[in-house]
Amino acid sequence: MSTERCAEPSPYADPIQGPGTEEARWRAWDGWLRMPAYTLPEAGRVVVAAAHPDDEVLGAGGALAILAASGVAVTVVSVTDGEGSHPGSARFTPERLAEVRACELRDALGELGLPDADVVRLRLPDTRVADHEERLVGELTQLLDGAALCLAPWTGDVHGDHEAVGRAALAAARAAHVPCRLYPVWLWHWAEPGDPRVPWATASRIVLPAAVQARKHAAVARFTSQIRPLGPGPRDAAVLPPEEQAHHLRGWEVVFG
Repeated sequence: MSTERCAEPSPYADPIQGPGTEEARWRAWDGWLRMPAYTLPEAGRVVVAAAHPDDEVLGAGGALAILAASGVAVTVVSVTDGEGSHPGSARFTPERLAEVRACELRDALGELGLPDADVVRLRLPDTRVADHEERLVGELTQLLDGAALCLAPWTGDVHGDHEAVGRAALAAARAAHVPCRLYPVWLWHWAEPGDPRVPWATASRIVLPAAVQARKHAAVARFTSQIRPLGPGPRDAAVLPPEEQAHHLRGWEVVFG
């Protein structure tokens, strides 16, 4: 899958730190209609890998709710504990934040109808997953044995941890002979409709019924450490303010592959 970037260069060294694309522009885009529907498995087990607790809900929470309603078993792999989301926080140490985020994930999975989902915490260091990619491939290969599908972050998401997890998941899925689809998270922030840096030709859409959308809304709301400030200082600001959450609360989700 190509990640060639031909759009106008961003004035920001890190596109994720830029102002982002308004959700209204995404909602008005007619490109959604050209995406084929993606059919999720209705039996077996699905392994969902996430670089940080909340990625799997933001990018594929609706899919998880649909799988839960179908009785499909789900294994969630938290590659890191997300302890690096607020470096220098005056309120939370990284160790405390790791436990908070693990609890938030469990609560969010409950909202999606998966209170008893198997959650595997690999505890790789936040922001340094690429340094442990070979180990991650081995861990995921074992977890994918006999699975019906792997879902993982998109390899072009412009976040080092997301991309490393996506690469490892693709390699593990090939070794385990399991289909793999990649969900974007930060794409909706730094890209724009029709962006040539995005492989739209490989994109499929998962339409979310109203009840599934409601479950996903409730699940996203469980990540209070990310959607609300931890404190008054700039280092404790919300990672996912309302304009970012809006990208993930549509009536559909997108996967590549």
